[in-house]
Amino acid sequence: MSFGRLDRAAGSQPMSDINMTPLIDVMLVLVVIFIITAPLLASSIKLDLPTTDAARAGDAPKSVTVVMDAAGQTYLKDQAVALDELARQLTLSAQAYPQTEVLLRADKAVPYGRIVEVMGAAQKAGLSRIGFVADVPGQAQAVPAAATPAAKP
Repeated sequence: MSFGRLDRAAGSQPMSDINMTPLIDVMLVLVVIFIITAPLLASSIKLDLPTTDAARAGDAPKSVTVVMDAAGQTYLKDQAVALDELARQLTLSAQAYPQTEVLLRADKAVPYGRIVEVMGAAQKAGLSRIGFVADVPGQAQAVPAAATPAAKP
């Protein structure tokens, strides 16, 4: 009397492999997070720098400030100058002190081409150190109208 088979077929074996797809997904997300946050961590280093008398305010290099108002008028030492006169004055400054720095203060409305003309005049004069002066947001100081070059007759 036999009610069943004595031979039983082997059922499915337990899976012993690791599914790599979720592991790779998690690792790629972590790599992207580290790539994004690494530059932020490097720039947030707070330092308490030592002080020294070696670098004084008097040691600053000589500079010439060139101002350009919204109308595109150029001023040197608070005097309106044409481009050829500006080039001549910058050449004299370069001959007197070759490391003279040109500080360019230009209004936001000045066309880029006009700024490039002034930069070209400075470079032809032999002055390669050109700095752009800008206001820090939230710390812009009100300048009296009499102190601005545009207010002069």
